[in-house]
Amino acid sequence: MSPLITAAELQAALGRVVVFDATYYLPNENKNGTEEFARAHIPGARYFNINEVADQDTDLPHMVPTAFRFAKLVGAMGVANDSHVVFYDQTGTTRAPRGWWMFRLFGHEKVQVLDGGLPAWRAAGLPLESGTPAPATPASFTPDFRAERLKGIGDMKRIVADGSAQVIDARARGRFEGTAPEPRAGLPNGHMPGAGNLPVTEIMGPDGRLLPPETLRGLYQAAGADGARPLVMSCGSGVTASALALGAVVAGLPEAAVYDGSWTEWALRAETPKVTGR
Repeated sequence: MSPLITAAELQAALGRVVVFDATYYLPNENKNGTEEFARAHIPGARYFNINEVADQDTDLPHMVPTAFRFAKLVGAMGVANDSHVVFYDQTGTTRAPRGWWMFRLFGHEKVQVLDGGLPAWRAAGLPLESGTPAPATPASFTPDFRAERLKGIGDMKRIVADGSAQVIDARARGRFEGTAPEPRAGLPNGHMPGAGNLPVTEIMGPDGRLLPPETLRGLYQAAGADGARPLVMSCGSGVTASALALGAVVAGLPEAAVYDGSWTEWALRAETPKVTGR
């Protein structure tokens, strides 16, 4: 199954797929995903709150939950193991991949992302709904955790020390190089030693859709994806890193892992090395 679905394909599949709006706004964007969803969403969609489908016992934002919590929550949202799940976001294709990646992390491969997100749906002149949907009919979901798709702080310390994987950071160049502030107050900027930088906005065209596979391959290669080492995607808090993981699949590259804590965790740890510049 392709990781992407077009607006026309999704419209034709409505009623047979579980659709989620997985929009997450950064603290400095002054928007609320739930409120925006209630104003306008794809017919039949539900809101997938990545701060709720998350580990509640950590101060880090929207960290991956346990398999038990994930299964319980998505089952309550009507997702079964045979469900076809489609994620979209309100801004394009940068935030919805977090949902796509989490489902694949727990072994659910029948999942796609709407290429171009809600803007592509609107551009196609397709209908929208407003309000809060009725509760879903609960389903049973059994997870199959794929540990190789997730990296934690211990993994990242080893990778930075021995160079055993190529880290690619999805943040804007100013944040990566240390010339622009982080959106989270008090968080230092910069990056992990050895990381490459591929801002998530650069894998999208002006319409918010992912670029063609051959173009993506060139961008990933320029960021350090030479095929010799495994890939690990990072960002501010694990959201746009998931979009880089999606882009790698579209580009035909080997499956990438995501560093869940990303720069928020790395920057807050006193013992981790940080560098600035290119």
